[in-house]
Amino acid sequence: MMMEQRRSLSVASLEAAEIPMKTQGTLVLPGKIRPYLMAHRGNRAACPENTLAAFRRALVDGADILETDLHLTSDGVFVCIHDGTVDRTTNGQGAVAEMTLAEVKALRADCGRPGFEEERIPTLAEVAALVPTDGMLALELKTDRFLEPEVCRWLVAELDRAGIRGRTVVLSFHAERVLAVCAAAPDVPAGWITLSNPWPRADVQLLGPFWPLLLLNPLYVLWAHRRGQFICPLDPEPDGRLRLYRWLGCDAVLSDNPEATRKALIALRGRGHRQGG
Repeated sequence: MMMEQRRSLSVASLEAAEIPMKTQGTLVLPGKIRPYLMAHRGNRAACPENTLAAFRRALVDGADILETDLHLTSDGVFVCIHDGTVDRTTNGQGAVAEMTLAEVKALRADCGRPGFEEERIPTLAEVAALVPTDGMLALELKTDRFLEPEVCRWLVAELDRAGIRGRTVVLSFHAERVLAVCAAAPDVPAGWITLSNPWPRADVQLLGPFWPLLLLNPLYVLWAHRRGQFICPLDPEPDGRLRLYRWLGCDAVLSDNPEATRKALIALRGRGHRQGG
């Protein structure tokens, strides 16, 4: 009862605020049930992160959105790796930006895990080819190269060639990077991730607040939804907080282990139906 009263007060407060509306556009996945499941670097619990094995496994697990990280090689190829160097996830050393695609592809991307020795750092094109027609791709832009208009145009052209431009969202902790891409392609949704700001930024379509910020500002999701914005908390281990995210109305949940999170979501929905009936 108390939670419902708080929610009613929150709605009333937001209605009084008269916040301008936006649209979520391509962030809607027809036929999918919210919250959507976003696989963080694939299924990195079962496979080495940001590998084709991890992304394929995530899709088998029921992920709706594949999330990956984007860097650029010295010869101008977009590759999917989190760190600016290959040291942590491969058997090599060096900065991605100083290596050619051939040099990157010569490395094992197994993160030292047995059974994955054949995995390599994938290109954006290789990952995009895996995304089903009813799925989405989320690209975290990891370098300031994405402030360069030419690099942004290269990225948009790559998405066009892959036929996935209309099902892609670009993300970053640095809003300037995603807004630069949007300057080149206004139809590509932009997402902003934050560890510290408890207020929704107004000039992006997706917001990824570090999950404690939703406790610090319980109006965060309602405020953003009044502007038509999409919420996916930054919480790669969300299973213990899924009830909270559903109650708040979050649009997606991030997970390192989409298999476990999908099962937890199904169980939570089942309990909700039983209680409602």
